[in-house]
Amino acid sequence: MSLVAKFASVGSATMASRLLGFVREALIAAALGTGPVTDAFYAAFRFPNLFRRLFAEGAFNTAFIPLFAKEMEGGGMEAARRFGEDVLAILLTVLIALSALAMIFMPVLVGTVVAPGFADDPAKFDLTVAMTRIMFPYLLCMSLVAMLAGIMNSMRRFFLAALVPVLLNVILIAVLVLGLFSALPERQTGLWLAWGVFLSGLAQLLILAIAVRRSGFSMRFRRPRLTPAVRRLLVLMGPALLTGGIMQINLLIGQIIASGQDKAISLLNFADRINQLPLGVIGVAVGVVLLPELARSLKAGNHADAQHLQNRSLEFALGLTLPAAVGLMVMPGPIVGLLYERGEFTALDTSMTAAALAAFASGLPAYVLIKVFQPGFFAREDMKSPMWFSLVSVAANIGLSLALFPVYGHVAIALATSLSSWANVLLLAGTLWRRNHFRPSAVTARRIAMIVLASGVMGAVAFGLNLVLADLMQASVAWRAAGVLFIVAVAAAVYLALALATGGFDRAELAGLLKRRRKAPGPLPGKA
Repeated sequence: MSLVAKFASVGSATMASRLLGFVREALIAAALGTGPVTDAFYAAFRFPNLFRRLFAEGAFNTAFIPLFAKEMEGGGMEAARRFGEDVLAILLTVLIALSALAMIFMPVLVGTVVAPGFADDPAKFDLTVAMTRIMFPYLLCMSLVAMLAGIMNSMRRFFLAALVPVLLNVILIAVLVLGLFSALPERQTGLWLAWGVFLSGLAQLLILAIAVRRSGFSMRFRRPRLTPAVRRLLVLMGPALLTGGIMQINLLIGQIIASGQDKAISLLNFADRINQLPLGVIGVAVGVVLLPELARSLKAGNHADAQHLQNRSLEFALGLTLPAAVGLMVMPGPIVGLLYERGEFTALDTSMTAAALAAFASGLPAYVLIKVFQPGFFAREDMKSPMWFSLVSVAANIGLSLALFPVYGHVAIALATSLSSWANVLLLAGTLWRRNHFRPSAVTARRIAMIVLASGVMGAVAFGLNLVLADLMQASVAWRAAGVLFIVAVAAAVYLALALATGGFDRAELAGLLKRRRKAPGPLPGKA
């Protein structure tokens, strides 16, 4: 299976989760609007989600996947199994202790880290504490899910691990539909959502545990011990703790600052959900596939293949994220209005969310390029360089957020996140270039130039059509949907035609992918 086909396999599974995420957010907007319960839920969910991204998907998997892949490459399945069992023992011990301490001291954490601005509203503060306590064990479940997903990815089985997050949205949608039909009070709906998050973590863990066992990789529980391999993992995890979850750190910082403005947390989360669709589909696909593939190539001493992997990843990332960013920046209002403006979500909420979406979208290519460039360091077990670059990014984010927030309010948080991400990209790319670890080939550079040109023309077309159809965008939901879909379809056709005509896309790769898709309806779970 080619690299782009692997990206497509993971991306299609992630797309299902992101689309259901839109349904979930639309239901939350209709049921709860941008009121105190929504603020409390998003603030509470951000905290365990932050630790999940930092500890599991960030620090842990960033260090675990290269080491696990090298164990498989060098010592076979048995060596990888011993390493996995030792890591599982340490991971469970740490997670149980962390979860217990966090749940005990949750009021202090909410008052100092999660949402200090809620202290002036005791009802909102207490609800946030209750929700965070319910959801925090989700961290334990998802950290184990991340380990099992890392094992499956290292075995080149990408699809199921990318698909199981769908369960979170399926369960929360069911909770919201039940709450709407039962006319539950907003507070009760919020608490049910918190329990739904926890149950989804258990369901994902169970499914992946069964899948890993059926793949022929079974692990036993052992007494925790610091073997040399585990020590190496912990050494690599230290710097990766900041590096892998930098975006989550930036979002948490933004949440702390935004908690001082009414509705700001809800507005930013609704905007970020739209921004997360291309980011999740493309960024997750690149991050999941590239790191284990790059680690295998470098372990085998195949540096030419490593260069090829990074070139194709760079083309794939920019080829999809740049037009998405332009589209979201050109017409954020119609998109937000179509997706959210109903029930408790007002026209004013739409305009405020749209402003934040445009600011987030300006950094969309940067978020994904970080996923392209960081594996070049991680696969070489260099965790410290990306860590320092991430610290620079965090400092820039804090400074810009504090400086711009008094003037631009919640929009400043989104803009600071984007600008700090671009700073991170420049540092990563510049260092790889200077060390001669990666320099885009002439073919890749030419394709990127054509992608930029096609995206600019596409943006102009979308902007013009948006002006022409402005009255239609104020009509009923059906007409608004028709208008938005028409603009998106025309803009996408213009972009694709230009990218193909100018050579921005690899036609042979695209034709081969489409041919495989026609022959096979899709990968089976666990067989991607």
